[in-house]
Amino acid sequence: MKKKVAIAMGGYSSEYKISLNSGELVYKLTNRDLFEPYRVHILEEGWFVVLDNGEKHSIDKADFSVEINNEKITFDTVFNIIHGTPGEDGIFQGYLEMLNIPQTACDYYQAALTFNKRDCISILRAYGIKTAKNYFLNKGDDYNEDEIIERVGLPCFVKANKAGSSFGISKVKKKEDLEAAINFSFEEDEEVIIESFLDGTEVSVGVINYKGEIMALPVTEIISENEFFDYEAKYLGMSKEITPANISEEDRIKVQNQAKRIFQVLKLKGLTRAEFIFHEGEPHFLEVNTNPGLSEASILPQQAKAAGISLTDLFTNLMEASLS
Repeated sequence: MKKKVAIAMGGYSSEYKISLNSGELVYKLTNRDLFEPYRVHILEEGWFVVLDNGEKHSIDKADFSVEINNEKITFDTVFNIIHGTPGEDGIFQGYLEMLNIPQTACDYYQAALTFNKRDCISILRAYGIKTAKNYFLNKGDDYNEDEIIERVGLPCFVKANKAGSSFGISKVKKKEDLEAAINFSFEEDEEVIIESFLDGTEVSVGVINYKGEIMALPVTEIISENEFFDYEAKYLGMSKEITPANISEEDRIKVQNQAKRIFQVLKLKGLTRAEFIFHEGEPHFLEVNTNPGLSEASILPQQAKAAGISLTDLFTNLMEASLS
């Protein structure tokens, strides 16, 4: 009998539309011989199963079920491709765990940890992972601009601490622009992280559980036409993404091993993508995305293709692993 899989997409953040695109691709490429997929939109206005004809049926949050044509449908597993809260910060994972419903992404604690850039960096530094210099602010904190600049230097990046990597981020080159950048980040989150600028080659490394093994995918080099890899660069074609990256074999091995080590140290699972900048010859960790985009233009699908893994095979492996 085919397993019923809920492809959970959307979320409550600014990136929900990107997640819907990713979820549509997963839905389209799901192996129908093995699984019966359902689109599940997790949105601020409600949770719905959306049928091919556009009909919406409300999810019963008491047990994550849905009634369609007088039939109650429950799900064997959930393919979690939600961006931002609640699917990437652990809330959705915790909810499903209480209902004893498996899902494909990392567990709730790991999701909460990796979604919090400050806490994730703090743990990885203890394992010798190199990162940028940083400074943290909570909303309402008094701060001294000179003290911040003394710590991180200029230019620097100001980021929302718990948000997708494409929103609430600014590159600051002058002291007089720092306050506006901080306020901009606070529009996305009540915590801000300010990081030193790392000059070097930016790369992205997908790490996946594939056929029982932790596997680093081919490395992607990111060359943004903008100041940095922002929303326009990531989603609107304002960047070049080169897979495999134009880096030395030594650097490729170095950054792939680093990405796998981070996956293991943080006890991740499913599909992840870690971002690094090669600064002074060494990969410096930026962040790890535990629900990376899976639309046609996304980086991880490019890497899977370069590794000779079809997306249908990748998704099937993930769904089967969640059920084992």
